[in-house]
Amino acid sequence: MMFLLLGLTLEFLHLVKAPWYLDLRIRRELWVLAHAHGALLALLNLAFAATAGACITDARSRALASVMLRWGSGLVPAGFLLGGVGNTESDPSLAIVLTPIGALMVLYAFTVMSTAAWRLR
Repeated sequence: MMFLLLGLTLEFLHLVKAPWYLDLRIRRELWVLAHAHGALLALLNLAFAATAGACITDARSRALASVMLRWGSGLVPAGFLLGGVGNTESDPSLAIVLTPIGALMVLYAFTVMSTAAWRLR
């Protein structure tokens, strides 16, 4: 829900032609990436919640994968969003480092889920 509101906010900034948003190309791109990744990772969380109980039999692995996916799903868009705050014309701010950290967390959860599903075959 939060990332859908972010998308509406971005559309509103286009509507009112906010110069602090429209004049910096990298800020626009990073905030659009935050919106898109946040919305898609929210769908991935729903898919994980629907299938993890059936695929991952070990409760500890399931819990760790769930925590990693939730944190990663927050860090990836947060890195993009905060990378567009206080940035220069050509470089994002240092907060962009949150994005690859979150991506590794999501990758871990995806690996646990896919290996568990592969074993069920």
